[in-house]
Amino acid sequence: MATLKDVAALAGVGMSTASRAISGKGPISADAAARVKAAIEALNFRPSSIGRAMATQSLGIIGIFVPTFFGSYYGTILKQTDTELRAVRRHVVVATGCGEVSPREQAIEAVRFLIGRDCDGVVVISHDLHDDDLDMLHRMHPKMVFLNRAFDQLPEASFCADHRRGGELAARTLLDHGHRHIAVISGPASASDNQTRLEGFFAELSREGIAREDVTLIESDFSPEGGYAAAQKLLDSKRRFTGLFCANDTMAVSVLARFHQAGIAVPDDVSVIGYDDDYSAAYAAPGLTSVHIPTAELTQNAVRWLVNQCYGTSWEITREFPVSVTMRESVGQVPGTLARGTGSAYVPLRSDCS
Repeated sequence: MATLKDVAALAGVGMSTASRAISGKGPISADAAARVKAAIEALNFRPSSIGRAMATQSLGIIGIFVPTFFGSYYGTILKQTDTELRAVRRHVVVATGCGEVSPREQAIEAVRFLIGRDCDGVVVISHDLHDDDLDMLHRMHPKMVFLNRAFDQLPEASFCADHRRGGELAARTLLDHGHRHIAVISGPASASDNQTRLEGFFAELSREGIAREDVTLIESDFSPEGGYAAAQKLLDSKRRFTGLFCANDTMAVSVLARFHQAGIAVPDDVSVIGYDDDYSAAYAAPGLTSVHIPTAELTQNAVRWLVNQCYGTSWEITREFPVSVTMRESVGQVPGTLARGTGSAYVPLRSDCS
């Protein structure tokens, strides 16, 4: 196998010149660079990643932990992370949780794996980790950023949208379309971002005189399977609702499928609003109205901030991520007749929703 010494000898330059030509760092004449390039091709030379790491004290790799590889939400994050790193000639290594232990333990194990592989920096996305866990992991590897997680102890390393505002907007959208009989399919109760969006949602309903206990709530897990099963539970409950808030789009798309199978028309019978506004929402049938979280922009700024810490770059960082609602066909005015003496509208679940 050819070495750097072989390349330098064939090109007729010193080893330091050959090294600068390969790394692209430092002064070198165009003629010398061309001869080094020709020597590399002639010898089929591949620079040693170990050698580069020893010389630069850097592997040129950023690690990222995601709870799962499935879903368009995490797909957006992974794609944006790779785009940002390739722009500075760095690469990403991805870890996810696995095994029979709890999601929290899976997350800790996966982040420790990335730290143990000497990643220059680590991006952490996990609603299962506690604040104490984040603090412990950050002490293990200070070059770490937390995405979609507000962490008061390390605000500089935290990039998160205003999920409380997102929940308020979801409720306001249903209320503005006349909905008073409302149901919710939430994510895990332990998930911090899920808790925050629900707090905003129920606070907005309360301002309109709708108590939390009057809202049917089914807890799920943010997955397609979870959304589908939660939709079935709603149908089985026989509780009246005309508006449904799903705590992410992945579950909402599955809900649309189950409602279609049950003969429930959206939005003619029930209006559905999702959360995240990931790229699947526009292609749902009907198009899914969703609370827009600027996930790509969040990821871009979190990764650029970490790149600045790891490699001395000077990307400009923003921390303002406005939340809005993208209106599509899945939300409409309240259908049906007036509720008994209340002046509000509802549609009973159909008797064939089994």
